[in-house]
Amino acid sequence: MNLDKLEEVLQDQPKYRLKEAYDFVFIKFIDNWNQATSFSKDLRDKLNKQCPLYIEAQSLISKSKDSIKAKIRLKDNAEIESVLMRHKDPSTSLRASSRNTVCVSCQVGCPMNCAFCATGTMGFVRNLSANEILEQVVFFNRYLKTIEINRGPTPVQSRVTNVTFMGMGEPFLNWENVLKSIKILNDKKYFNISIRNISVSTCGIIEGIEKLANSGLQVNLAISLHAPNDNLRSQLMPVNKRYPLKDVLQTVNNYIEKTKRKVMFEYVLIKDINDTNECAQELAKLMKHKLYFLNLIEYNDTGKFKASERKRIEEFKKILKREKINFVQRYKFGQDIQGACGQFVTNK
Repeated sequence: MNLDKLEEVLQDQPKYRLKEAYDFVFIKFIDNWNQATSFSKDLRDKLNKQCPLYIEAQSLISKSKDSIKAKIRLKDNAEIESVLMRHKDPSTSLRASSRNTVCVSCQVGCPMNCAFCATGTMGFVRNLSANEILEQVVFFNRYLKTIEINRGPTPVQSRVTNVTFMGMGEPFLNWENVLKSIKILNDKKYFNISIRNISVSTCGIIEGIEKLANSGLQVNLAISLHAPNDNLRSQLMPVNKRYPLKDVLQTVNNYIEKTKRKVMFEYVLIKDINDTNECAQELAKLMKHKLYFLNLIEYNDTGKFKASERKRIEEFKKILKREKINFVQRYKFGQDIQGACGQFVTNK
């Protein structure tokens, strides 16, 4: 899919044509301009040639069918991965879901090189454009377009309801394009996704957190924490040497003071690395703020570490409960298709 020349192709058309074109792409989710029946055949042919809508992708569906991973090839042959997570709605058919969350990538590869993340092994290739970010959501909306939920006599089309910037790349290192895509995702004329249903995750880029605080956007902020002290965090996340915990947390507190928004902290539990009782106690001291919320994640295999054992996780959680920390253990999506947290990689 390449919309770079869309405005140029339509410049000699009536002004409303551009809005029509975006409606076809971002609301009706057509995959070929021949489906834009209100356009002339010559215009459809021209658009198909200069602004193709075809998305080249390979898909994998998890055994539980609640996750679908796509490896998408971009116009320069670079590849990214993205995943759709379908949260089941027990009140409807098995095909239905109450939430459809797409975890999008914002970069090809990632420069952060976190030790537990497969994406970091790729290094940094390039930033994605806003359209390339949106293309991932378009792809899954096209997929969901074929699934109808039968509620009475009127079928309801299933759509993407939530977007998380937790795929490949660091969002605040591509903030201009991430911001542009967020505004389009939220725009009622296009995807119409509630701003409260959009989340941005960062490894702790202080300048990015400050920009978000000043943006006025009510998106959800998530901090990749993964260790309760600087020594261990620097081993797992090299970025901590530039942005140590004390500075990150102070910036987060400033963000909370300005926005009054809750902030989520992500913590991947790795066997014999950051899952000890001592780590739990240190973590509890950090997480005392009433607007901090902790998200525990079982480590997903990327070939370097091992996941914490269930008994150890339960002991870790007991300490957090005793200290009255607000936390939840994240449900595991897509591990069998290498589409879970930290598993996105395209250079295998």
